[in-house]
Amino acid sequence: MGQTLKLTAADGFTLDAYRADPSGTPKGAIVVVQEIFGVNSHIRNVTDGFAAAGYVAIAPAIFDRAERGIELGYDQAGIDAGLKARGAIPVDGTLADLQAAVDAVKGVGKVGIVGYCWGGSLAFLAAGRVTGLAAAVGYYGGAIAQFIDTAPKIPTLLHFGKEDHGIPLTDVDKISTRYPSIPVHLYPAGHGFNCDQRGSYDKPSAELALTRTLEFFNNNLA
Repeated sequence: MGQTLKLTAADGFTLDAYRADPSGTPKGAIVVVQEIFGVNSHIRNVTDGFAAAGYVAIAPAIFDRAERGIELGYDQAGIDAGLKARGAIPVDGTLADLQAAVDAVKGVGKVGIVGYCWGGSLAFLAAGRVTGLAAAVGYYGGAIAQFIDTAPKIPTLLHFGKEDHGIPLTDVDKISTRYPSIPVHLYPAGHGFNCDQRGSYDKPSAELALTRTLEFFNNNLA
């Protein structure tokens, strides 16, 4: 069971974060970056899962810059509210909040970052702009192609769904062509395939992606 704590970014802004700790000596730490639905029960479960795998895991509430305490469901109302909140937050503010999360856990060892949907794009961007990270994993980040000129400075791994109607495979090809050293995995699934609270959840794809993610972190955060 995790706990909610406060973080302070470099610009003085304070935000909540959900942190879960492993039962034994940590292997390192992982920053978990939310979808557009806030640090909701799914993201807390994901964070708990990384703690169970041996990492200190922390999920900063990056929606706090728009409105505090946002937790949304996966219906159309939740999507609309999430898009509105995302649009109200400057990217530089979000990166400052991710930096605060990294700084909060870096004392336990090397730090990785993993993000989903919007968070997947932010994880890619953080790989080039946030300091103190050792590895990054992005799940179906639709804006990665938009951020493609920000080259990752650390080992990076990406997951996409072949049936994701929101992310053209031409975008995935563009990323692979620009950064051939980045492993890019494609799954027979749609957007949000990792989330077991969404209709697009695909258990085999989610389990395989998690296996690859943990292996990647185990290799790069050791």
